[in-house]
Amino acid sequence: MGLKIAMISGDNRKTAEAVAEELGIEKVLAEVLPSEKSAEIKNLQKQGEKIIFVGDGINDAPSLVQADLGIAMGSAQDIAKDAGQIILVQNNLQKVVEAVKISKLTFKTIRQNLFWAFGYNVIAIPLAAAGFLNPVIAAAAMAFSSVSVVGNSLRIYRK
Repeated sequence: MGLKIAMISGDNRKTAEAVAEELGIEKVLAEVLPSEKSAEIKNLQKQGEKIIFVGDGINDAPSLVQADLGIAMGSAQDIAKDAGQIILVQNNLQKVVEAVKISKLTFKTIRQNLFWAFGYNVIAIPLAAAGFLNPVIAAAAMAFSSVSVVGNSLRIYRK
């Protein structure tokens, strides 16, 4: 997906490195305190990185808030769930991949919808106001704009 993956964990180095190796994660920071996790996220953001943080514990709440997108696992403590923008019901890291894909598709669809909605309305309404276009046609274009936005959005459901 073109993402840089890193693990920031409070667990001991040996455990963190074993998990990272199994998941194919190259960058591992272990034995990190909660405040240090949040500071590391801030440093990465200062470098222009967009951060998705996945956490499941009370100690992950500050990092979930600091990240550009916080994803709390279903088994997470309530404070972590409150801090995250997405809560995964299942404790399955594959669901993080699905959430990222759905988020990217959703933002792409939003941009498309804005383009088409503004396109219809920016062209049809001024033409109707200037007398170059029948107001009924402009109203139909506005209605078609709404229908195309809904239709385009429904494509997300099919994917």
